[in-house]
Amino acid sequence: MDVLRDYEDDSFDLIITSPPYADSRDKTYGGIKPDEYVDWFLPRAAEMLRVLKPTGTFILNIKEKVVQGERHTYVLELILALRKQGWLWTEEFIWHKKNCYPGKWPNRFRDAWERCLQFNKHKKFKMLQDEVRVPMGEWATARLKSLGKNDVVRFDSQVGSGFGKNIANWVNRELAYPTNVLHLATETGNKRHSAAFPSALPEWFIKLFTEPNDWVLDPFAGSGTTCEVAQKLHRNSVGIEILPAYCELSRVRLREGTMLLFDEGLTHDASDNSRNNGVYRAEYSGIPSP
Repeated sequence: MDVLRDYEDDSFDLIITSPPYADSRDKTYGGIKPDEYVDWFLPRAAEMLRVLKPTGTFILNIKEKVVQGERHTYVLELILALRKQGWLWTEEFIWHKKNCYPGKWPNRFRDAWERCLQFNKHKKFKMLQDEVRVPMGEWATARLKSLGKNDVVRFDSQVGSGFGKNIANWVNRELAYPTNVLHLATETGNKRHSAAFPSALPEWFIKLFTEPNDWVLDPFAGSGTTCEVAQKLHRNSVGIEILPAYCELSRVRLREGTMLLFDEGLTHDASDNSRNNGVYRAEYSGIPSP
């Protein structure tokens, strides 16, 4: 909250981040209780709403946790609270973890997915769908080889759903638009952060919602994965991280550019919730900031 006050309204094209989940990373960041999570997050979200451009997008990677045998509702409560704050809950992407670790529990199976929630300020926002198209797949070879009479016209579903399709539209196409399920492995090139997400995750959203020289913000930057990916894609980026060790790690990982590290003397231990003050900043940019 402190750092974002330095930025003008409508500064960023994309905000993508994965804040500490409820009761998670307590040894690293102090932890936030599930019942307190919404109240903790909303003031930060208010600053994000202010600095996001009208055509921009906010992607929030977050996940529920189990409390006393049932899923806590803090994520659902946060979605409703963000809508009241002025955000539009536009879409929900599912990150399917292709290589989630095995396990056994008496009343549930292992988690293999996480939410990536999309929020916007307005209904009309920048979205470059062609940048994330995927190969048509093997199904197209056989399915499009021989077309029937219902394949060359818009054929409505026979169950009355209102859904219709024209199969002929896909002939000779090599690429198709993806679904809202992202099949990504959990591997990451960084082994020194407790919760680093794979670079493919921010890369997909950066390609979808920004163009070269646009501005990307990660307000919970961790080891700087988002900023590193943004730089490789020729976007400008700002990362905010409260722990100086991770700021330094981010700086080392990035190529030369505008890199500033501000240390105002905050110390932290596992029992200290002063992590929430946000007084450490790492800023990365390929060109001078506006």
